[in-house]
Amino acid sequence: MKIDIMTLFPEMVNAVMGESMIGRAQEKGLVEIRAVNIRDYATDKHHKADDAPYGGGRGQVMLAEPLYLCHQALCAGERVHTVFLSAQGRPFDQDKARELLAREHIILVCGHYEGVDQRFIDACVDEEISIGDFVLTGGELPAMAVADAVCRMVPGVLPDEEAFTAESHWDGLLEHPQYTRPENWRGRPVPEVLLSGHHANIALWRREMSLRRTRADRPDLFARFAPRDKQDRHLLARLEQPEENGDR
Repeated sequence: MKIDIMTLFPEMVNAVMGESMIGRAQEKGLVEIRAVNIRDYATDKHHKADDAPYGGGRGQVMLAEPLYLCHQALCAGERVHTVFLSAQGRPFDQDKARELLAREHIILVCGHYEGVDQRFIDACVDEEISIGDFVLTGGELPAMAVADAVCRMVPGVLPDEEAFTAESHWDGLLEHPQYTRPENWRGRPVPEVLLSGHHANIALWRREMSLRRTRADRPDLFARFAPRDKQDRHLLARLEQPEENGDR
């Protein structure tokens, strides 16, 4: 998996993507993430990458030419799927992360200032993605979020596939609560079922808690959820019953 991130602030990207699991995955050669400085492709001696917007208004707009030259250099004659991180984009989710994972090479474009010349978007961008209904100072944080979500699913990055398939959003539900030592923390005990050693009962409890949490915290996801088997249908029927003491 190869991800190129076009940015005005490569040091910011490298500082984050070189750490933790994603950093180790790069060291092992499982993924390749490059932060490419757009200014390196500026055509003037001052390496200018932005200018005032036509029609007036505040701030600066990123120039199309440095973006285009940078993009062309990364594509190297190939058609590479290109994503612009934008507040106007389609909401990013786990399904989109899996879709991007299927591609061998993607380019993530980080905007800054008041935006990017639309002509570059029209010429080079395949899709726009947003990580939420809020505005950030640039596209670097969203790009890193997308890269992390995609790369952690590359085989070998995590210990096994269950490390991500059991997490929130994989099958449309939020993840169940997690607990660790001590068994009783400030008067709050671990649910007894987790101490039982009965793996089938533990799996059933976790599935039910996942359903309950999704219904309570993300009713939009819950409304779209389709039960996968008879057990799910049984658990959905139980949701109308109050939680037992210790389930919280």
